[in-house]
Amino acid sequence: LAGPALRNRLAGLKVLLLNISRAVTRDVLITFSPTEGPRMPNMTEKGKAGKIQLPREMFQSLSSRTVRVVVTVLNIQQLHMFKEVNQTGRVLDNTVVGITVGETSISGLRDPVQLTFAHGQLPPGVTRQCVFWDLSKGTAGGWSISGCVTQPGDKGTVCSCNHLTFFTLLLNPVLDRSTAQALMAVATAGCGVAMAFSIFTIAFCILLRCRFRLEETLRINLGLHVNLGGSLLFLNLAFLLNSGLCNGTQPWTCKVLGGLTHYCLLCCFTWTALEGFHFYLLFVKVLGTYIHHYLAKLCLVGWGFPALIVVVAGAIGSYGEYRIQTVDHQVIARLCWITSKHLLVHYITNCGYFGLIFLFNMAVFGVVTQKSCCLQATGAVQGDCKAWKVALVAAGLFCLLGATWALMFLTYGTSSAPVLYIFTILNSLQG
Repeated sequence: LAGPALRNRLAGLKVLLLNISRAVTRDVLITFSPTEGPRMPNMTEKGKAGKIQLPREMFQSLSSRTVRVVVTVLNIQQLHMFKEVNQTGRVLDNTVVGITVGETSISGLRDPVQLTFAHGQLPPGVTRQCVFWDLSKGTAGGWSISGCVTQPGDKGTVCSCNHLTFFTLLLNPVLDRSTAQALMAVATAGCGVAMAFSIFTIAFCILLRCRFRLEETLRINLGLHVNLGGSLLFLNLAFLLNSGLCNGTQPWTCKVLGGLTHYCLLCCFTWTALEGFHFYLLFVKVLGTYIHHYLAKLCLVGWGFPALIVVVAGAIGSYGEYRIQTVDHQVIARLCWITSKHLLVHYITNCGYFGLIFLFNMAVFGVVTQKSCCLQATGAVQGDCKAWKVALVAAGLFCLLGATWALMFLTYGTSSAPVLYIFTILNSLQG
């Protein structure tokens, strides 16, 4: 290379050289930025630059009195370096920081080197990961996390590593295109199967209510199960309609589909809460509990309260096309749902609402389990109760109370993809 091309490449390489004494009494602090490169700290800086903290113990263990420290900040887009084969994540600001001390390789540090990569608000759907360039990976090297710990923050991410080499902050998408397509295929198949079983369950419960003379408590139980099954049936149907019609629909159609899907999801959550409330009345307040038109009032809450939430959310324009994107803003999936501009509505009406229901239902589940164990211990329960039968009943009750939806709180971070598969399979087959 010569002339402008060479100058353009060299512009992506910025170097700081330091001579550090072995008798240094403080950690060595260096700041860096993608545009200005590495430099000594300036008192006027207000946290916009990244930081490097080299522990003093690292220098005190060296044999020579002074040692040369080389800090490089590289723009890998300009230098055409550090390209990993089949890389899905994106390097923050295309910036890689290299640190060398002396002429020897340094690793196994008890006090780690800390690099703070400054950044603003990151796009949704990405996970941060501190990595270094490992020459032993593949034919030309690749990114590795060995020896590095990631500490995410609002305005920056701290990387603590026990060795010196080339570091960066990798922004990995929670979902790539292949994973998103696989999850959609699993969810579609699961919803189809769940709809068939929901229809069978609803028909069976209605048949029992109509053909046999049952006690009022049993009739109410069956009525509750019919409504919960109906909410699951409508939710699966709404999801299938949404995934099939979201592409190329009119804006108002997408808003209706988004509101319908949200309504069905809230109905499902509400009926799991009403199942928990009913179990509370049956097992805790056993005596003296009579509510006039009990099932009708439950239906008013189960189907009416979600409608009120959806009307309010629709009035402020919460529904529309929601795009699932990579860190490079490539669209990998579209749904008619709550738009990205109104994610607070999602956090309040879905995550917050279900969080309260989950806490209540788990408290009910604990009380019911404790009372069942007490009855078992006192011999009040007749018949053979094998352990596997008890476990099966507990698992069924666990699902009936909607506990599988709690997996959505674990779909953040580096392990989100496996959890997403489990979440999708369990909840699409809930019916």
